[in-house]
Amino acid sequence: MRTATGLNFGDSLPADAAQGPSLALAPKPELPPQGAASPVRPAEAPIRRVAAWLRSALPKLLMTMLSLGLFVAFWYFATEYKLDFYIRFTNIPSPGEVWDNAARLAHSDKFYDNMAVSLRRILIGFGIATVLGVVLGLLIGQYRSARGLLFPLFETLRPIPAIAWVPMAIMLWPTNETSIVFITFLGSFFPILLNTIHGVNSVDPVLLRAARCLGTTEYGLLCQVVLPASLPHIFTGLAIGMGVAWVSLIAAEMISGQFGIGYFTWEAYSLIEYADIAIGMIVIGVLGLLCSGAIRILGNLLMPWMAGPTQGGQK
Repeated sequence: MRTATGLNFGDSLPADAAQGPSLALAPKPELPPQGAASPVRPAEAPIRRVAAWLRSALPKLLMTMLSLGLFVAFWYFATEYKLDFYIRFTNIPSPGEVWDNAARLAHSDKFYDNMAVSLRRILIGFGIATVLGVVLGLLIGQYRSARGLLFPLFETLRPIPAIAWVPMAIMLWPTNETSIVFITFLGSFFPILLNTIHGVNSVDPVLLRAARCLGTTEYGLLCQVVLPASLPHIFTGLAIGMGVAWVSLIAAEMISGQFGIGYFTWEAYSLIEYADIAIGMIVIGVLGLLCSGAIRILGNLLMPWMAGPTQGGQK
């Protein structure tokens, strides 16, 4: 009687069956990758970039033109038919009158001198406010001793409007030019200061601990960690401060100035040149827009990670 151990099944099986079925697979034919972009020629790259920029900028440009067109149309009809429904358009100049006076002022050197004076005052006052606001904001936000010493003083002075400083500024400074620059400085200083302090307080403590563990100095900590992390808040303060600086400058020029676009606007009101008032207001808006745009461009250059097609929840 045969036992199970005496059976040898391997001898009765073919060699191929004993080794098992072959698992080798036939090579797949190489297919071109799906959605692969064709190589871009060097001459086509700038054209594609311009086309992409146009696709993204054209809708914004059309919306801007539509908004301005609707405003000018309302302005024209309101002045043409002398609308009077609590808001009176009887003495408001029409867009045509403003255009004619603007064409006349385009050949006036005095008008350009007024714009240059206002721009110079803005750049000086806003520049000083930026340097002091950022430096003091970094110190107040980073060190408790600086906060306890300086923050109560600035919080006491901050609610005082810049216009209220005009009589005091005239007595403090030897010339009207210096006093107007001082008023411009005050208008932009506090928004920059407070936003810088908020930016420093928002820095991740993990970054500070990591930098200290790596042996950085306090100066390196401020310049290489705290300042870059606070840049978004700082540039928010710069944008707000620029707007307040223009408000303060125009008010100071109207009250105590002898040159500048604010003085030009107030002089036009005194001489009953209503079209020139509108021109002064438009120039102030355009100059303020250019200054704010320059701040945004500088912010995108220093913070490329913040620049993008969408921000927040916008679509």
